[in-house]
Amino acid sequence: MVPAADGCCGSTLNDAGLKPMVAYVVEQVDAVWLIAGQPLKSMDWMSPYVWVGPDKKLWMMMRGVPNPLDYEDPTGVIWCGSSNDGLTFTMDPRPVIEPGPESIDFGGVEDPTVLQTDDGIMVFYTGVQANRQQGSMLLATGPDPYHLTKREVVLEAPEGEGNFKEATLYQTPDKCWRLFYEYACEGASRIGIAHTPDLGTGWTALEDIIPFREDSWDNWHLSPGPIVQADGRDPVMFYNGATGDARWRIGWITFDSYCERVTARGVEPLLMPPPPTDRAATDIAFAGSAVLQPDGLIHLYYSLEDRLISRAVVRAYD
Repeated sequence: MVPAADGCCGSTLNDAGLKPMVAYVVEQVDAVWLIAGQPLKSMDWMSPYVWVGPDKKLWMMMRGVPNPLDYEDPTGVIWCGSSNDGLTFTMDPRPVIEPGPESIDFGGVEDPTVLQTDDGIMVFYTGVQANRQQGSMLLATGPDPYHLTKREVVLEAPEGEGNFKEATLYQTPDKCWRLFYEYACEGASRIGIAHTPDLGTGWTALEDIIPFREDSWDNWHLSPGPIVQADGRDPVMFYNGATGDARWRIGWITFDSYCERVTARGVEPLLMPPPPTDRAATDIAFAGSAVLQPDGLIHLYYSLEDRLISRAVVRAYD
C-alpha cells in the first residue's frame, strides 16, 4: 500500500492568487485488521468511521457487505467495534444498525458517520430503499452504539439528484453546523453542502464550493471525506475524487473557517490504491474518517478496493 509520491506536497493557488505554504504528506500506511466472527468475517469491509470515545478507546463503525452480493442481500449492514491501538479492532458479534423494517432503509444501511454529543452519539447513515432505486441520509441516536433509535430522514434527494450519502459534519466558529454530502447529478457524483444553526433542526442547502477539475485525477466524480481542524490551520477535508471510469483516489482541500470558500487544494492525489493482486478488484481508495493526534499527526482511515481497511499517518507541513 504505497501513497502517491509525486506532487502530493503541492497545492493550488488560493483566492488571492498567492500560493499557500501548506502541504499534507503521507508518512506511513498500515493495514487495519478486524477480529470478527461470521458473517462479518467473510464480508467486504467499507466506510470505516473511527472516533475516540469517552473511555479513550478508539471506536469504529463500518459497513459490511455480503460477498458475493446476491440480489436478496442488503447493500450494507453497520457493525461496531473498539481498539486500543487503532489498527486491530475487536468487532461485536451483532450489527448495531440493520436494514428495515421501514421501506426507506430496507434495502441496506451504509456509510455511518458518528458525532458525539453531551447525550451520547448521533449516527448519520445512508438508507437504501427496498427497491434499491433511492438512497436517503438518515439519523439514529442513542446513549452509545448499542442503544440506537432510528430517528428521521435528514436529507432526501429531489428528482434528478440521485442518492444522498457520505455525511461529513463540521462546526463553524459561530457554533452553526455544515453538512457535506455526496449527491448524484448528470451521471456524476458531486459534493453538496448544507447548514443549520443547531443540530436537530432542518438543513438548508448552500451553493457547492468544491468544483471538479477538468484536467485532473478528480475530473468527474467527487465525494466528501472527513474534516480535521487543527489549531492555527484552515479546516482540511480529505475528499474522494475519480475519473469517469470510477478510479477513486484521495486528495485534500482546505476551506476558510466558515466553509464559504476554498483556500488550498492538492494538485496530485494524497493516496491511491496499490496495484491490485486480483484482476477483478476495483481501483478504489476512499476516505472514511480521520483522528487528530495530540502531536498534530492525522490518522486517516480509508477503504481499499471496497473490501479492505487501511490507516495512513498524515503530517501537515508549512
